[in-house]
Amino acid sequence: MPLSPIDAVSAASSFSPPTIDTASTDGSGFATSFTDAIDELQQLQSTSNELAVAAVTGDLNDIHAATIASTRAAVTLELVAAVRNKGVEAFNEIMRMQA
Repeated sequence: MPLSPIDAVSAASSFSPPTIDTASTDGSGFATSFTDAIDELQQLQSTSNELAVAAVTGDLNDIHAATIASTRAAVTLELVAAVRNKGVEAFNEIMRMQA
């Protein structure tokens, strides 16, 4: 089932970035956001794997769905890894500070 341009635009506009709790100062807001991002990443990778298996077995009717799911999982993985790396870098910088 091919997507019409209107469907593609409405699907792209339905994406909402995660909200950040700025009221929390104990770090639990970041931890919650990061945990939610990892959970979403696992779901995206699971969907991507299911569609890849369907494509290989010939049960997939829309290859675009598999390609989009795979790309979304890859981009989300890169984003989560970048946030993790920045967090580790910030922690290391704090540890180097002298009291």
